Amino acid sequence: MRSAGLCGACRFGRPIRSDRGSKFLLCERSRNDPRYARYPRLPVHRCPGYAPDVSEEASRRLPLEDD
Repeated sequence: MRSAGLCGACRFGRPIRSDRGSKFLLCERSRNDPRYARYPRLPVHRCPGYAPDVSEEASRRLPLEDD
């Protein structure tokens, strides 16, 4: 599985799967703040908006690539 860096563990990162099966991570911060890319180039190693996701849903996120 390819690492998403910080986005994969951020509460603002939301996995998206296209109709063709491609997988992306959407940055929810991009909805209200133009400084953040809607679909950031991965892996992200530094982000001022990073907030760790401690919810149960974080452990169920779909991987970017199949193992």
